[in-house]
Amino acid sequence: MVGKADSGGIKSGLFWGWYVVLGAFLILAINYGARYSFGVFVQPIAEQYRWSRSVISAGMSIMVLAYGIGGIFAGRLVDRIAPRWIITAGAVLMAAGLFLTALIEEPWHFYVTYGLFGGLGAACLGVVVCNSSVGKWFSRKRGLAIGIASIGVGAGTMVTVPAAGYIAKVYGWQMGFAGIGLFVLIIGVGLSQWLMGKTKPEDYGLRPDGAAVAQSGNLYDSEPLKAPPERPSILPVLKDSQFWIMGVCYSLVVMAEMAAMVHQVAYALDRQIDKVTAASSLGIIGMASIFGRFFFGWLCDRIRDAKYAAALGFLVMAVGMALLLYVTTALSLIVYALLFGFGYGSITALMPFLLADRFGRHVLGSSYGMLVFFVMALGGTSGPMIAGYIYDLTGSYRSAWLLNLAVLSIVTFLILTLKKKERGALDGHHS
Repeated sequence: MVGKADSGGIKSGLFWGWYVVLGAFLILAINYGARYSFGVFVQPIAEQYRWSRSVISAGMSIMVLAYGIGGIFAGRLVDRIAPRWIITAGAVLMAAGLFLTALIEEPWHFYVTYGLFGGLGAACLGVVVCNSSVGKWFSRKRGLAIGIASIGVGAGTMVTVPAAGYIAKVYGWQMGFAGIGLFVLIIGVGLSQWLMGKTKPEDYGLRPDGAAVAQSGNLYDSEPLKAPPERPSILPVLKDSQFWIMGVCYSLVVMAEMAAMVHQVAYALDRQIDKVTAASSLGIIGMASIFGRFFFGWLCDRIRDAKYAAALGFLVMAVGMALLLYVTTALSLIVYALLFGFGYGSITALMPFLLADRFGRHVLGSSYGMLVFFVMALGGTSGPMIAGYIYDLTGSYRSAWLLNLAVLSIVTFLILTLKKKERGALDGHHS
């Protein structure tokens, strides 16, 4: 299946793209497990320092903004060099930010350590680098490969969030941040050096999906083996209205998603739901998103246009948000988390797929990095702050959840306005 040992040092055996999938899965697990643990720290920090929800939410918003800005540069780099060095640098920086967060005493300390350092570090081991790396190794199986890699986000959330909640409860929130930082450092550096050292199949005499020779009757017949230009241009992407439709849709979806993820634990506690169940709701979202990522990745390879899968994901999230409005018991919180998490699983699987489908895989890192920047800068930063502001103003999250429901309903239809482009030529030599 794979080229001989002289093909850039890749030995015969399992196609190397699947090792990239494994590396991306594990790295995304530690990254997003660490990031989505934030929700369990909101109330302990607020109680210790008497900071408002808006002040604390601003820390996550700054992190998300830094993540989006960092994603632009990380995306450009992953189109040029092996991802191992990008991910290693990110793991070191993110771990440093988490260690230092355990020492904060003022809001601006929190904004610099968790927000700036954490966000820039997370960008270098986030979906832009990991899923772009996976997307470069696959064409026919791209949806499945990205879906499997993206499951790491849910797996990491499911495992890390309850663990962080336990550590914070028993040892304090400071030890929770420090423990997560150590985990990110050790696992992030080790995995990146082991599994993420290759660039793209053409550099090793291979084709996407592991095909070494032209196969009659499929898209590889017209796809040149030579590598694409070393510096693919992002300008044609930025001039295309399809990119901006995706940008608007995913900015609004992430706004709703981040608002819910950051504030749902505090919301559940306000509804007199016990702490363990409230914290576990984030882990349940992570668990449900595992099935969502696999399902939506699988679905993308089997339907005419992935935009229909995206619309379905948004619709399921909207149904979940409608249920959150009426959460009063542990059971209703769990049902919400299962639905919202399954729909949320479509986001990381669909964004790179839609981009590669319309603009080609050779510019995927740059286009994905730019899309994530706009999505995080507009949606990711505003979501937690808007929900926190609404709570501080009204004493309730109800209006925030109604806003989320309206937004998710709108984008379910807006994403369907995307136009389909031919895929074969894109994978061959789009630049």
